[in-house]
Amino acid sequence: MAQLLFLIILYALPSLVVAIHNSTTGGCAIIRPPRDGGIRYRGLTQEQIRNVQILPVDYEIEYICRGNRVIVGPKVRKCLPNGTWTDITQHSRCLLLCPRVWTSLENGRVALKPPGPPVEGTVLHYSCHAGFMLEGRNITHCTKLGKWDSPKPVCLYDRNYKGKKKLYIGALFPMSGGWPGGQACLPSAQMALDLVNNRTDILPDYELELIYYDSMCDPGESTKLLYDLLYTEPIKTVLMPGCSSVSTLVAEAARMWNLIVLSYGSSSPALSNRNRFPTFFRTHPSATLHNPTRVRLFQKWKWTKIATIQQTTEVFTSTLDDLEQRVKEAGIEISVRQSFLTDPAVAVKNLKRQDARIIVGLFYETEARKVFCEVFKEKLYGKKYVWFLIGWYADNWFKIKDPSINCTIENMTEAVEGHVTTEIVMLNPETVRGASNLTSQEFLGALMNRLGGKNPEETGGFQEAPLAYDAVWALALALNKTVAPLKAKGRRLEDFNYNNHDITAEIYRALNTSSFEGVSGHVVFDAQGSRMAMTLIEQLQGGSYKKIGYYDSSQKNLSWFGNDVWIGAGPPADSTIVIEEFRYLSQKLFAAVSVFAGLGILLGIVCLTFNIYNSNVRYIQNSQPYLNNMTAVGCMMALAAVFPLGIDGHHIHRSQFPVVCQFRLWLLGLGFSLAYGSMFTKIWWVHNLFTKKEEKKEKRKHLEPWKLYATVGVLLAIDILSLMIWQIVDPLHITVEKFTREAPKGDLDVLIQPLLEHCTSEKMNTWLGVVYGYKGLLLLLGIFLAYETKSVSTEKINDHRAVGMAIYNVAVLCMITAPVTMILTSQQDASFAFAALAIVFSVYITLVVLFVPKMRRLITRGEWQSEQQDTLKTGSSTNNNDEEKSRQLERENRELQKIIQEKEQRVSELRNQLVERQALRNRRRPSSGTNQNHSNPSPPSSQPDPKSLLPPPGYPNPASDNHSSLPPSFSNSSNLYQADSKISRNHCHNSQIPLLYK
Repeated sequence: MAQLLFLIILYALPSLVVAIHNSTTGGCAIIRPPRDGGIRYRGLTQEQIRNVQILPVDYEIEYICRGNRVIVGPKVRKCLPNGTWTDITQHSRCLLLCPRVWTSLENGRVALKPPGPPVEGTVLHYSCHAGFMLEGRNITHCTKLGKWDSPKPVCLYDRNYKGKKKLYIGALFPMSGGWPGGQACLPSAQMALDLVNNRTDILPDYELELIYYDSMCDPGESTKLLYDLLYTEPIKTVLMPGCSSVSTLVAEAARMWNLIVLSYGSSSPALSNRNRFPTFFRTHPSATLHNPTRVRLFQKWKWTKIATIQQTTEVFTSTLDDLEQRVKEAGIEISVRQSFLTDPAVAVKNLKRQDARIIVGLFYETEARKVFCEVFKEKLYGKKYVWFLIGWYADNWFKIKDPSINCTIENMTEAVEGHVTTEIVMLNPETVRGASNLTSQEFLGALMNRLGGKNPEETGGFQEAPLAYDAVWALALALNKTVAPLKAKGRRLEDFNYNNHDITAEIYRALNTSSFEGVSGHVVFDAQGSRMAMTLIEQLQGGSYKKIGYYDSSQKNLSWFGNDVWIGAGPPADSTIVIEEFRYLSQKLFAAVSVFAGLGILLGIVCLTFNIYNSNVRYIQNSQPYLNNMTAVGCMMALAAVFPLGIDGHHIHRSQFPVVCQFRLWLLGLGFSLAYGSMFTKIWWVHNLFTKKEEKKEKRKHLEPWKLYATVGVLLAIDILSLMIWQIVDPLHITVEKFTREAPKGDLDVLIQPLLEHCTSEKMNTWLGVVYGYKGLLLLLGIFLAYETKSVSTEKINDHRAVGMAIYNVAVLCMITAPVTMILTSQQDASFAFAALAIVFSVYITLVVLFVPKMRRLITRGEWQSEQQDTLKTGSSTNNNDEEKSRQLERENRELQKIIQEKEQRVSELRNQLVERQALRNRRRPSSGTNQNHSNPSPPSSQPDPKSLLPPPGYPNPASDNHSSLPPSFSNSSNLYQADSKISRNHCHNSQIPLLYK
């Protein structure tokens, strides 16, 4: 005893000393690596490793082994604050690995002790399945040389065995975790196995055995358990996982082991991918199974437009993708698609803004309360709206107090009233005995007995328990169906291994064609391996759910109870009913403007008739009557364009509208060219003839009319050519403009869609730009020419001033009207009124300015008579041209008189200066005479020198002494006009300004 105590102290002393030393230094001492191995120091170089003695706290080292040896014991150690390494009491050794082939036995099982990799000291125990005999040793040891001490045994078929052979099912039941469905599904599966194994008509020569683990609904944990299931005996014929995340892992890995996967509790739509999961089946319907029911209800209530709002998770996203495909095939449109992560406020507001009516909501229960709190705030409920939700919420989910929302229970109850839910039927509602010879109610009773009286609401997976029960029955019936085909091929179910594709193919074929009545309903699989089941349809009526129907997606049969209740008169419309309503021109406005246009046309006819009738009168002839006739015709054409301008769909069929568009364009274009072109031609030729240099003045007397008509013809030809090119290249057609929808008065679930018809072409703005640019330049040039010629007087075109006034008015109105009508194009009344009245006023002003003065002159002066009669009546041959010339002479006479007065004033000033100079000269002369008298006698009298009386050079000799009055020649203005009828301002005529010199 003393020796044993000494050995213990001796063994523990080094560790104790190291711990004491390390605790004082704040780290751990370097430890020795295992034999045939080494240590990997992370972050240290070889030089640092050789010099360091203490490693800091939390530093980790890793053992590595040489060759094909493996670490047995802790592989990684960490320095602890107390100066020791983790798991210091467990030794790490590098041992040789024995061949793993010995760890599996076909048609048998192998027990490995201790668990872990087969290294030195590992012991394997072999046993065979029922119906097989072990040939070889039933135990073997792994030696330190890395070899087993005996050959691997085999299990041979015992032909004399009369008992049942076992087929093993590897299962993963989540007894805990996010979805503890195994709590009820495992007892349900075991109950089904007991009934199957006791049946003599199903697999009479076989016994099904369940090997299961708790997956905790965790993919990471399930990976380890799946490894154990696959790498430990016995061979599993089928795998049965639960929970979508775990099933995804198992189904993706099972294809590598040639295994069929049959799930009882996986609803993810992603598992319906046959390319990714080729051997996967499930008795739990996919979450997408709600979608056929929803589509059927949409069709029943004649909805063609829906909206969706989803929580951003994989299961809801894939469900919505499937729904989108199904509704597209059914001719139904998803008009709005909204999603949210945690806060649905923005998504709900978008649904309201985009007028969503039929809304499918995909979210968990907690998010459902957030959504409907926002629905209450946005008033997205009531008789105009229908919500479709998932049916597996608690019956009172909207009454549960939730601190994350600020709505009362009353608010929530009001918001959720009338919504429809779809829920997969997991328990057969009918009282029928299926393959297990149990009704659904008998199954529930048996399950409650097996659970030992536990509360179903507190037992995880209680709703899915019928699915697990039917999964075992589906597998048993499929295996039973494969016995005969395999026997025909010389195969048996017990021959299955992970490389036998023939047996797997037969099991797959049998499952794919399964069809039987189970406790969960009719069991059948679709092409993706998902369960086809009935769907329960419920509606919240008065705060509680009421069944309103069932839908069997496999049979496409809708069982309707007819007890659905709606807040309004019936199911609401899928969108606001939009009534298209065309906006037409006000008929009162059209009639009023048409009256003015008609009167204007009548006025144009009167003016045209007057001009033609009096075309022989010289005054009319001197106004170029043919151009005035063109003006009158153009004005009438422009007024005629008012009528098609006001014609719309109220008067004609839509197919005839393009013809009206053509009439508008051509009448207005040609009318403008004739009316304005003729006036522009007059003013152009007046400017051209009367603003030229002196050498071209003779041409004024010869104005050839054909040049005027040719100018109008050129302008008209330009318009005709441009309009023809426009209509050939880009013809006018009808377009419909849509306006913002309007709500009618009253509580009607409709909107008015105002529409307005337009005449347009593909490049309308381009063509209008060209036309407006050309016409605008003509208008501006016309204004300039009218201003330049306002003081010109000519006999050949005697009304050019009136033409200039008309051009001013037309130009101003056109330049204002063109841009304003383009702005007001969406307001039919204002646009028509502005354009039509501008045409009417322009025409009225033009006709009045051009023709009314002529009428007044001819009427008041009687000049409508011929020139000979006018001569006899007046006794004089003076015509209007003479009168005009007389007035011109009077004006020039007044100007000359003013000039003469200025010259007379200047002459008077010069006389005064001469008088002063003469007086000064006379005062100086006596003194000089006195001096001369002393020497020479002076003459008796001195007279002025005649030369002194001569005028200065350039002035004429005086003709008389009368300087105070004007010459007689100024009394008659006619004597003032010589060859050029003017007098120079720099000199006066010799006979007009006589001067006296004293």
